[in-house]
Amino acid sequence: MMDSLENALEQAQTEETKVEEVVNEAASEVENVPAEEPQKEETATQEPTVEAPAEVEEAPVAETEAPAEEAEAPVVEETVAEASVEEEPAKEEEVAAEEEAGQDEEPKKVYKTKHEILERVKEIAHGDENPVKEEVDHLKTLFYKLHIAERDAKQKEYLDAGGDPEKFVVLPDEEEEAFKAEMGIIKEKRAKLFMEQEAEKQENLKRKLNIIEQIKTMVTSPEEANKSYQDFKKLQAEWKEIKAVPAEKANELWRNYQLYVEQFYDLLKLNSEAREYDFRKNLELKTRLCEAAEKLAEENDVISAFHQLQKLHQEYREIGPVAKEQREEIWTRFKAASTVVNKRHQQHFESLRAKEEDNLVRKTALCEKVEAIAQQENKGAGDWEKRTREIMEIQAEWKTIGFAPQKMNVKIFERFRAACDDFFGRKAQFFKDLKSRFAENAEKKRALVMQAQALQDSTDWKSTSDKLIALQKEWKTIGMVPKKLGDQLWNDFLTACNKFFEARNAANAGTRSEEHANLAKKRDIIAQLKAVAEEAGANAQEAVQKLVDDYQSIGHVPYKEKDKLYKEYHAVLDKLYKDLNISTARRRLDSFKNNLKDMAKRGEDALDNERARLFRQYENLKQEIQTYENNLGFLNASSKKGSSLIDEMNRKVQKLKDDMNLVREKIKAIDAENREQES
Repeated sequence: MMDSLENALEQAQTEETKVEEVVNEAASEVENVPAEEPQKEETATQEPTVEAPAEVEEAPVAETEAPAEEAEAPVVEETVAEASVEEEPAKEEEVAAEEEAGQDEEPKKVYKTKHEILERVKEIAHGDENPVKEEVDHLKTLFYKLHIAERDAKQKEYLDAGGDPEKFVVLPDEEEEAFKAEMGIIKEKRAKLFMEQEAEKQENLKRKLNIIEQIKTMVTSPEEANKSYQDFKKLQAEWKEIKAVPAEKANELWRNYQLYVEQFYDLLKLNSEAREYDFRKNLELKTRLCEAAEKLAEENDVISAFHQLQKLHQEYREIGPVAKEQREEIWTRFKAASTVVNKRHQQHFESLRAKEEDNLVRKTALCEKVEAIAQQENKGAGDWEKRTREIMEIQAEWKTIGFAPQKMNVKIFERFRAACDDFFGRKAQFFKDLKSRFAENAEKKRALVMQAQALQDSTDWKSTSDKLIALQKEWKTIGMVPKKLGDQLWNDFLTACNKFFEARNAANAGTRSEEHANLAKKRDIIAQLKAVAEEAGANAQEAVQKLVDDYQSIGHVPYKEKDKLYKEYHAVLDKLYKDLNISTARRRLDSFKNNLKDMAKRGEDALDNERARLFRQYENLKQEIQTYENNLGFLNASSKKGSSLIDEMNRKVQKLKDDMNLVREKIKAIDAENREQES
C-alpha cells in the first residue's frame, strides 16, 4: 500500500507534463485540419462554373498560326472548368504563387533548435524573397513546440528538485521576443505584397478589358479581318503575358474573350492548307491531353490526380481549335475523362467527411467516458491511480482517431481537454494534501521517537513501562507516512522501546523465583482465612487482622496470577468482615446496655451527655458514607485499577453503615432507659 502511495505522489508531480503531451498532439490536429474541397460534378450538356481560389490565372486562348488569307477559322475550344482545391482556407494576404492549383511542395528543411528557426525567419523578414505562408506557419509551429518543450523541461527540473509548483515562474525568453518581432515584420511584408498584387490585378483587368475591346472592334469589320490578323496575334500574345486578375471577374472576362476570338476566327479567310495543318496539330495535342486525362483514372493518389487534371485543363485552354466536325468529339472525350477524375475526387472527400463524422461520434463517446470518470468519488490513492490508468487508456485511444469535421474539431478537443484537466487538477490537489498529511504524520512520529529515546535508559521499570506502552498506543493512532521514511522512524522507535524492555527483563530475571514463592505464601494465608471463616471463634477478628497484615507484607506475585489471587483473597475477606461485623456489633451493643445501669446511677446528665455524643457520631458516619458514595460515581469500573478501588470503597461503606446502625441502636437503648427511670 505504501509503495503505491509513494508512486502516486511521484506521478502526481509529473501528471501535468503527461497531460500537456496529449494536448500538444491533439492541438496539431486543429492546426492541420484540411479545408473541405469544393465538389461540383460536371454535366455533359453544360460547362460548369469555375470554383477558382482568390487568385487564379486566366487561361489564355492559344495562338493560331493560320495565314491571313484563311477564309474560315474554327471556334476556340471550350474547356472543362476545374474546381480549385485549397489546402487551407484562402486568406487576403496569400500570394498567387502559394495558391496556384497543382503546385508541387518542396521537402521541408529540418530545424533542431529555436536559433536555427529564428535565423531562417530573419532571412525571410529582411531578404528579397517573398514570404511563403506554408513555410512561415511551419516555422511558427516548430518554434513553439521547441519553446514549450524547453519550458516543460525547466518546470520538471524545478519540481524534481523539490520546488513548489505554485511558485514556479516562467522567465522571459529573449529568443521568443525576437521571434515575435521578426514575425511582425513578415506580416507587414506579406500585407504590403498583397496590396501590390491586388493593384497589379486591377491593372491586369484593365489591360485585358482593353484587349477584348480591340478584338471586338476587329470583329465588327469583317472586310478588315485578314488585314488585322497580325494585330490580332499581338493581342493574343499580350493576353498570354498578362497574369492574375480579380477572381470575381475571371470567368466573365474569359467568356467574353473567348466569344470575340471565336468570332474573329470565323471571319478570317485563311488558306485551306494552313488551316488544316493548324487543325491537325491542335488535334494531336488535344488527343494527347485526353489520353493523359484518361490515364489519371488509374492514379492511386486522388488528390494528385485532381491537381494534374487542373494542369491538363490549363494546357487544353492554350491549344488552338480543331476542325468543326471534330470539336464536339474531342471535347466530349476530354470532358468524360475529367468527369471520372472529378467523381473520384468528390467521392474521396465524401468518404473523408463520413469518416470525420464517425470520428466525431467516437471522440464524443470518449469525452463522455472521461467526464463520467472525473465525476466519480475517489476515496483514496488507489481509486485515483485506477481512474488515472483508465483516462490514460482513453487518451491513447483518442490519439488513434483522426480528425472530426472542421467546425467541430476544436470544440470536441476543448471538451476532452477540459474533462482531463479537471480530473488531473483535482488529483494533483489530492496528492498535494496527502503529502502535507504525510509530513504532519512524520513530525508526530519523530516526536514519539525522541520521547522513546529519552526513556530508553531509564531504570524506573514500572513508570517507564507505562509511558512506553502509552507511546506505542499513540503511535498506532497516527496515520501513514512514505514507506522509506516510515520504516526508518519505526525502526528507531522500536529500537528505543526494545532497549528499555530488554534491560527491564534482564533486571527482573532474578525476581521471578521470588514471585512464585510469594504466590505460595499468599495462597497459604487465603487458606487460613477460609478456616477462620468456618470456625468464627471469639478471637476470630484478631486472627483475621493478623493474617491480613501478613498478606500485605508479602511482595509481588507473577503477573498472570495477580487477578485470580486478588479475587480469591477478597472473596473470603468480604465474607469474614460481614460475619465478624454482625457478631461484634451484637456483643458491643449488649455490653453498652449492661453499662447503662451504672451510667444512670451517676445521674440523668450522664445519659444525656452520652446520647449527644452518640448522635454527633451518627451524623459524622452518615456524612462520611455520603462522601464515599459520591466518590464512587467518579471512578471508572471498566479498568482493572478502577474496579479494585470500587470494591475496596464498597467494603468501607458497608462497614461504616454497620457502625452507624450500631450507634443508632445505642441511642435507642439510652432512650429506653430514660423512659424506664421516669416511670
